[in-house]
Amino acid sequence: MTVLVSCVLLLAVLSLGLLGLLGTRIGLSQTEQFRTPSEAAAGLETAAEHFPAGVTDPVTVLTRTGTEGKITEAVRDVEGLVSARPAGESGTGWSRVTVVLDAAPATDRSEDSVIALREAVDTVPGAEALVGGSVAEAVDTSQGNLRDLTLIAPLILLVVFVVLVLVLRSVVAPLLVMAATVLSSLAALGLGTFVTTQILGFPGLDVSVPLYSFLFLVALGVDYSIFLTIRARQEASTHATREAMVRAVALTGGVITSAGIVLASVFVVLGVLPLIVLTQVGVIVALGVLLDTFVVRTLVVPALFTLVGDKVWWPGDPRGQTRRGATAGSASDDPDRRTGDHGAGPTTTEEIHA
Repeated sequence: MTVLVSCVLLLAVLSLGLLGLLGTRIGLSQTEQFRTPSEAAAGLETAAEHFPAGVTDPVTVLTRTGTEGKITEAVRDVEGLVSARPAGESGTGWSRVTVVLDAAPATDRSEDSVIALREAVDTVPGAEALVGGSVAEAVDTSQGNLRDLTLIAPLILLVVFVVLVLVLRSVVAPLLVMAATVLSSLAALGLGTFVTTQILGFPGLDVSVPLYSFLFLVALGVDYSIFLTIRARQEASTHATREAMVRAVALTGGVITSAGIVLASVFVVLGVLPLIVLTQVGVIVALGVLLDTFVVRTLVVPALFTLVGDKVWWPGDPRGQTRRGATAGSASDDPDRRTGDHGAGPTTTEEIHA
């Protein structure tokens, strides 16, 4: 019990690093995407020194021809707007209005301005205006990733739970494994956020990092637990659950530990690539794999199974299968039961001749 409480507290403390997301910017600007110097980023920074930061990547508003003036008037008071002017017609009933912002593309300020632009143009009747451009795309990507995370994360957990139920033929054991995996994933995300923003000094998390990291953490973390629990179920057919888990840890420990170290090393290699998003995913997943290998698989899952005892296999019964197999085997080995003769017939050569 002491080991379980200590490990859960450790993972919970590491999970508190997620609170840093409240003060950490989600999303990186175009000049913050690279860990190494980039000519494109240097060019944007140089242009921003002499012109409005948004002039290098203006926002485009598509509106019905004839409503350009109304759109220009509607967006005039949007915070962060430098200029808005018509930029020509397409000949198909649509016209463009070019909007220059004072904030650099893909920053919080520019994205807030785009959201305010969309609210402003929606008030123009008959315009059917659409706000586009790379800054608007960044807004949609950020919102889409958050929406996907709230949808995909539960679906991932549901699919993994169903697979665990089918493999372990139990309900209690999958619930315990899933709880340990989710807590480990949250701890890895919290620790990874702290490492990448406070130690490595990155300005924030890329919008895609939480979703990709959670997907990898659950998929890779639950693998090790599956290896361990399947072996424990096999051992539980002839041993008590506590002893079965001890034997399972001893038999699978070397392989799982080696695989975890190798896998974590592979993800750490992503840190040498110039893109910050790959470095962040690599660091978070590597930390998560190490937590699963040395804490969850070694301590948390065995402690949970030991405390719950034989009820962990409910509604299945590993020992029941062994008893049925032994009963069937004894019946097939009994010559009287095979022939249906209960000892009334002759059993020796002399008796047969007599």
